[in-house]
Amino acid sequence: MELKNLAFLSEQSEETGAVGAIAYSHPGERFHGSLIQDFDLLVLIVLNTDQSTSTVEHYRYGDLRYQLIYASWSELQITAVTGEHYNLMQCLIEGEIIWETDDQITQLREELSSFGNELREQKLFHEFTSFLRMYVEARRHMQQGHVVDAYYDALKALGNWARIVLIEQGMYPDHAVWTHIQQLDRALWKLYQELTVSSETLEQRVELILLACEFSVMSKMEECSELLLRVIRSRKEPWSIHELVHHPRLRFVREDLPLVLRKLVLRSIVKESAGWPSLEGEGREIRYWIEA
Repeated sequence: MELKNLAFLSEQSEETGAVGAIAYSHPGERFHGSLIQDFDLLVLIVLNTDQSTSTVEHYRYGDLRYQLIYASWSELQITAVTGEHYNLMQCLIEGEIIWETDDQITQLREELSSFGNELREQKLFHEFTSFLRMYVEARRHMQQGHVVDAYYDALKALGNWARIVLIEQGMYPDHAVWTHIQQLDRALWKLYQELTVSSETLEQRVELILLACEFSVMSKMEECSELLLRVIRSRKEPWSIHELVHHPRLRFVREDLPLVLRKLVLRSIVKESAGWPSLEGEGREIRYWIEA
């Protein structure tokens, strides 16, 4: 099927503010997953906006069934860092660019392919913040006696840890993470087996993994947080948490940033200063800085 011959794909929609379209076709004999739902074609329309605009539409063009997804350029950039929305990533990496108003989509695809330093640093920090959140959640569940929930969080923390290992090896972590880890990091692979197939009790398995995660948190925190540390060092004045969570280079870790920042303060990597009057008129605002 020659996708560029399809009229509905070749039309550049100025009304929607679209900057490009990517099409990813699926042979009928393959399993497509729940999002694709066995549609013949996934069409991603990229919009030139920073707002969250993801919408899904289903259409038919003759005998062709296709799913149309609208996503903002900002969402696509964030997805490239977080790795979420696997089908969008698959479409971006493997799909056919039908048209684009400039080279933005092509450049983003090339950046994913080369996995350059900037993207690698963003991806590393994102995986570490997710790892830290899952570790803390697992600890909390264990303290409350919710062992099964702690197991689930510990398993996700190991997944983040595995992706950190791949990033450190210069590899963009795809969906086959543990297949790679089995060859690259036997110690981490053994931890995964200890958690999932060991004969120990569930509680003992989770505690073992959390001890290993605790050591990893302590050893990798400063290295994995370099992106945040460089932002804080970029000016002499201390930063408020509001300024940091809204910084454009940190937008993809906005929810987890306060947790990481407090851990960095506890490790004395980041300093805190409570000398700023609160905008609400009560108390003193905590701000963050790094000692030169």
